[in-house]
Amino acid sequence: MVVRRRRKVRTQRGTRTHGRGCAKRGRGSGERAGTGLSGGHKQKWSYILKHMPDHFGKHGFKRPSAVREEVGTVNVGELDERLDELLQSGIARREGEKFVVDAGQLGFQKVLGGGRVTRPLEVIAKEFSESARRKLDEAGGRAVSG
Repeated sequence: MVVRRRRKVRTQRGTRTHGRGCAKRGRGSGERAGTGLSGGHKQKWSYILKHMPDHFGKHGFKRPSAVREEVGTVNVGELDERLDELLQSGIARREGEKFVVDAGQLGFQKVLGGGRVTRPLEVIAKEFSESARRKLDEAGGRAVSG
């Protein structure tokens, strides 16, 4: 004789958890503690600390645009290349054997050391890199902070 068992649903009618113990086990992804990063501040906190330590919170600092200052830069090689053009426009002038260029008139605050200097240049600017000063001195010119 074959004994048929009744279906579990039928026997569990009227009970709250249908034999699953905790109420959450039987619904959705409750048994897996949620999918994705749900539970990141609770049951999955140790996972977050180990594998994703920078996930929560703000990181870094962004200066306000009102405070930020863009520094215009130019290479000494570019000043040397454009010297004839600068002489014609009146931005540069010749004093003896030296050529005097005011980088501030061109809108540049800092002079960098890229390129080659072939003529003695006296460059006037607020800031200079060390390589720019060295190249200007080697070519017979000088860097004037002003």
